[in-house]
Amino acid sequence: MPLFNRKNVQKIKDDPAAAQHKHNEHDDRVKQNLVFHCQQAQGSPTGLVSNFSNVRELYQRVADCYDFPSDEILFCTLNTHKMDMTKLLGSQIGLDDFIFVHRKGRPKEIEIAKTSEALGLTITDNGSGYCFIKRIKENSIIDNISYISVGDHIEKIDNESMVGRRHYEVAKMLKDIPKGSVFTLRLIEPIKAGFSNIEPRGSKRGKNPSYGNGKETLRFKANGAAEIQKETDESQKGIDKINQLLENLLGISDFELATQIWEKGEDKLNSMDFAEAIDNSDLDELGFTDDFIIELWGVITDARAGRLRN
Repeated sequence: MPLFNRKNVQKIKDDPAAAQHKHNEHDDRVKQNLVFHCQQAQGSPTGLVSNFSNVRELYQRVADCYDFPSDEILFCTLNTHKMDMTKLLGSQIGLDDFIFVHRKGRPKEIEIAKTSEALGLTITDNGSGYCFIKRIKENSIIDNISYISVGDHIEKIDNESMVGRRHYEVAKMLKDIPKGSVFTLRLIEPIKAGFSNIEPRGSKRGKNPSYGNGKETLRFKANGAAEIQKETDESQKGIDKINQLLENLLGISDFELATQIWEKGEDKLNSMDFAEAIDNSDLDELGFTDDFIIELWGVITDARAGRLRN
């Protein structure tokens, strides 16, 4: 007998307007009081940005600071100008973190023969409509194509635009391409500042992302608000493990999504309540199976009990 039956759960989606109203006063205080240093990764004077509560607003503030369109930003890294995928800006920023902005560079089109089921890509997105390559598996199809690199934005698959799509949609489209087919990827690489800016293609150095001093972070909430929170060791380990499960299942890496899943379960008493919280939110569109929900719940309970190791 299954541990729970998700089919009979009445789906009552969270009211974004009500949630936003609840957080407005606190959100305004957060936006006004915090100031972050930033630079363009390829080199620039240091700028100051503030008054933002989500990634899109942050990109706009940076673009305003340097006077270029915000849609030129591919992604940001924290505390390094290098394309270190372990230090991507996601759903939170340490209050002492330094933001480095990676902008669009050269476009390129590559024809690929899908000679095996898996291409060897892990895909993430920037929270503002651009998906890009986070990791390339060693000895995979993509690893054998020297023109494709970590950090490349996937703009088109054949003639279909991927701009505005989430990473799991892009990952599914690539997975669904039949073995034996030939297809074309149009990619845009970030502007580089010489060889010192490039991490190894399959680098796993620094497995966990950086969160500044590890004491307090500005966290972007799913409802559009922002909160200053103190990170706990249990929550960080739980979020990291959830992200690993997402990569194994969907071929995506998304600490924001992993954080959202953690938040849905951190105050729940059992797997049924957790499953209901998932089904009554926008996470439902991911179509998690009951088995995967149980696996996620196991991570959450293990993290709470201190059973997860680094």
